[in-house]
Formats: sequence, structure tokens, C-alpha cells
Amino acid sequence: MNRIKEVLEEKGIKQTWLADKLGKSYNMVNGYVQNRQQPRLEVLFEIAKILKVNPKDLIQANYE
Repeated sequence: MNRIKEVLEEKGIKQTWLADKLGKSYNMVNGYVQNRQQPRLEVLFEIAKILKVNPKDLIQANYE
């Protein structure tokens, strides 16, 4: 699971903007945001760089 959706909401950023910055389709980014698919590690780091957050902020740890 990732926290991309939460970070986008916190920053007031639209998925379409992120898709454009990543050079990926809206559908691909929406899959990440909805946790239907997980980005490769390189993509996760690129998203973190674009959003100016620590990559760890995009990862949701499940310790249950």
C-alpha cells in the first residue's frame, strides 16, 4: 500500500498534474493512487522528488 493519494490531497495536487510531470498516463497514476498497482521503486523515488517529500512518506507500513 502507498500513501500517494494522501500526499496529493495534503498538497492540493491533481493526479493529472503528477501524470504530466512523471510522463505517465493518467490511468497509470490513478492505478498508483487507488492502490490497484504499485509503482516500481525508481518511479516511487521520482514521485517523491516531484512532490518534494521523503520517499518514506509515500509508503504505508502495515505492522498488524
